[in-house]
Amino acid sequence: MNSGHMQPPGDDAAPRCPFAGAHAPDAPHVPEAAGDDAQAGWHRAQLDFSQSMSYGDYLSLDPILDAQHPRSPDHNEMLFIIQHQTSELWMKLALYELRAALASIRDDALPPAFKMLARVSRVLEQLVQAWNVLATMTPSEYSAMRPYLGASSGFQSYQYRELEFILGNKNAQMLRPHAHRPAIHAHLEASLQAPSLYDEVIRLLARRGFPIAPERLDADWTQPTRHDRTVEAAWLAVYREPNAHWELYEMAEELVDLEDAFRQWRFRHVTTVERIIGFKQGTGGTSGAPYLRKMLDVVLFPELWHVRTTL
Repeated sequence: MNSGHMQPPGDDAAPRCPFAGAHAPDAPHVPEAAGDDAQAGWHRAQLDFSQSMSYGDYLSLDPILDAQHPRSPDHNEMLFIIQHQTSELWMKLALYELRAALASIRDDALPPAFKMLARVSRVLEQLVQAWNVLATMTPSEYSAMRPYLGASSGFQSYQYRELEFILGNKNAQMLRPHAHRPAIHAHLEASLQAPSLYDEVIRLLARRGFPIAPERLDADWTQPTRHDRTVEAAWLAVYREPNAHWELYEMAEELVDLEDAFRQWRFRHVTTVERIIGFKQGTGGTSGAPYLRKMLDVVLFPELWHVRTTL
């Protein structure tokens, strides 16, 4: 209990709120008609936006709200479209924050990176909750609109692919679905060939004096992350003396939070797919739920999970 917000027994009455005004009554004012204050509250609001920027202008709402084009006559397709469009918007924010976090880590500016990584974890939690909305679609409802999807699939999301690459799950074959869009293909190829978020954190460990194996520091960035004993030894030292390595300890926990949230998103994806289409092949040609189940075994930051057994 936080006693700092309580009035100790026997003390004088607590002072008035300084924002209440000198003559404010002790009890809140109750208007005679509840609608009076509500009606008066907007009288000074700006109502003419012919010469200034409005809410809709600032957010570019017209193109956003005009971007839903169902191809089937089925009522439920709107849900399907908006679910995926909003997920892409959240992924855009996650990528924006991850790129900034990467830059901060390279510059040894860790506190800003902590905030950015925490925000990405919250974005992933938002994406997890979004599956609950899509799960209101029944198998019968999805079957009515599925023929209109063609070969389109979330597997082809280039933002999701970049998210996987930045988090260290590299696979050059995943560039192929984007070969028909040269600019996107080039962008993803650059992400494939660049150090991942975790690669940059391991470089940070080396800069802080931990003996990381040279072959790990000069790894082939196009390959998925593999366990390295020198990296685990470094994290073991950090976890055994967190006060001596507080920034690295905080970084480790931010990464664990991030992967935990990402795993939950993947798991909720699998269960939603199984609930709606069972074990049918995916529209993009994957095996569907079995493929997604296999992705649950991918570990992004292996040493951070294994060190918990060693401690």
